[in-house]
Amino acid sequence: MSRATKSQEKQYKEILAQVAPPRPILRNCVAAFLVGGAICALGQVVLSYFLMKGMPKADASSATSIVMVFLGAFLTGLGVYDKLGPIAGMGAALPITGFANSIVAPAMEFKREGYVLGIAARMFTVAGPVLVFGTLTSFVAGIIS
Repeated sequence: MSRATKSQEKQYKEILAQVAPPRPILRNCVAAFLVGGAICALGQVVLSYFLMKGMPKADASSATSIVMVFLGAFLTGLGVYDKLGPIAGMGAALPITGFANSIVAPAMEFKREGYVLGIAARMFTVAGPVLVFGTLTSFVAGIIS
């Protein structure tokens, strides 16, 4: 199979531009802002609750992260997060609840393949590279400073 020529690629892009529906950029931005803001506001409510109960700030921050990861995983298990993603985009994916979703969703998808080859092997397919490169970047930044 031969590669497409520059003119064929240009024609394809022109046809695609005519046929493809316009992207609702403003709606997407507003939805991401509102959903991401709601998730962060919920996190702030949880943090304020822990602080109100007298928990030290460092412990309250850790507990808040745990609660938010649990909520993200739980909502993924119920199928709510899968419906929220296409509507909210990065507003749902960027907070820590989106990280929980990126681990739980592949694990649920491949659970029929067994615990080892399904859940354990596929659990970090999305989040694994993020963890590896985040750790590596932190290490390099620590050495530089």
